[in-house]
Amino acid sequence: MTRNVFKTKEPVVLEGFQACMKPGKFGSYNLQTTIDQELIDALEEERIELLKWCLSKVKNPKRSIGKLEPWEEVSDGQYKVKFSWNEKDKPPFVDTEGTPVTDPNTPLYSGSKVKVAFYQKPYVLQDETTYGTRLVLIGTQIISVNGQAGIDSGDLGSEEVAAMFGTTKGYKIEEPNVVPKPDEDASEDDDF
Repeated sequence: MTRNVFKTKEPVVLEGFQACMKPGKFGSYNLQTTIDQELIDALEEERIELLKWCLSKVKNPKRSIGKLEPWEEVSDGQYKVKFSWNEKDKPPFVDTEGTPVTDPNTPLYSGSKVKVAFYQKPYVLQDETTYGTRLVLIGTQIISVNGQAGIDSGDLGSEEVAAMFGTTKGYKIEEPNVVPKPDEDASEDDDF
C-alpha cells in the first residue's frame, strides 16, 4: 500500500486548543485546523481503498464497526481536522526559511498560520472488529504565530520537511516579527 502525502498549498489557521510544542494536560500533543474541499475530495477517494484493506483484516466483516472519517465539516467547503502524537513520534516543525523550530515556548496557538503535510493511515483495533482511518502529521511549516502557538515525521527529518514546503515570507525563528493586535488597547480607554 503506497502512502500518499497531502499538504496544504496555502497557509491554514490553527483553530481551537493547540498543544503543538508542549504536551497537553494528558501528555499528548495535538494540532487542529481546517482544510478545504479539494483536499477532502482526495482524502475521501483514498479512504475507499484504505477501508477495503481494513475489511480484509477484521475477524468478521459483516459484524465489524467502521468509524467515521477523521474530519468534520464546519462550514461549506471547510473541514476540521485534528492531528495527535506522542513525544517519540513528534514530527518536525520549521519556520519559513526551513530552520527547525524546537523551542517549546514558541507561541503556536489558535490563530497562528501554518502549512501542514500529512497522510491517511488505516487501522484495525485490537478487538479485530473496529476499523477506520486517521490522519498522521508529517511536518509543519510555521507562517505566523499568534502570541500563544507540532508534528509526526514518520521517517522525515527537519531537512526533508523544509524541502517539502520550500521557503515563503513570514515567521522566522531568528527574527520574530511581533505585531500588536488591532483595537486591543482601544477598549481599555472607554469609560461608561
